[in-house]
Amino acid sequence: QVLLVESGGGLVQPGGSLRLSCAPSGFTLDDFAIGWFRQAPGKEREGVSCISKNADITDYADSVKGRFTISRDNARNTVYLQMNSLKPEDTAVYYCAAGWVCGIAAEYEYWGQGTRVTVSS
Repeated sequence: QVLLVESGGGLVQPGGSLRLSCAPSGFTLDDFAIGWFRQAPGKEREGVSCISKNADITDYADSVKGRFTISRDNARNTVYLQMNSLKPEDTAVYYCAAGWVCGIAAEYEYWGQGTRVTVSS
């Protein structure tokens, strides 16, 4: 079953911004750490960011550090990924995933179907 739904992707020019959202279907996100991953065509899936269950820990890939910000709003049962200063190499399908702690992709229990981000002029 698909238990997470990503939204907010689209086409944006280099230097632009997007905000991705991750929302659950049928459960409460505040029980989980939430990670964002991305996969470009022909590339390995890579971790982008993660936020711990109580938001006291956030991690970012070096490639996005300083440009992306992860946050969670438990009242809205949603996790966000604010993406600024987007580059063509950010083009990928972005996935959110829920797990017990922040970690590698194989350690996450639940995944969404992804939202596509295209950065192009």
